Amino acid sequence: MKYTQSILNKVEKVIEEVGYLVRYERGTFQSGYCILEQKRVVVLNKFLPLEGRINALIDLIPQLKIDADVLTPESKKVFEDVMEKYHGTANTDESYS
Repeated sequence: MKYTQSILNKVEKVIEEVGYLVRYERGTFQSGYCILEQKRVVVLNKFLPLEGRINALIDLIPQLKIDADVLTPESKKVFEDVMEKYHGTANTDESYS
């Protein structure tokens, strides 16, 4: 996968469509991110490079308990691709890159 701003935007959109707000803030997060469940906010370290931001969001997606049925078709495709390639749980041959 190429690490581009477009890919970052697509992965952020998946998270935002299920009701989470993605914010970039300063902080000393162990993994580059922090989840505030009660407020449905994902906070990423703003000093992460583009590749780090994408990887952090991809690592977060399974933790957010996303219901793929509420996603738009484009976001659902991204979600399934992330789950298949990085976590081995989805069955799709489509790619969003």
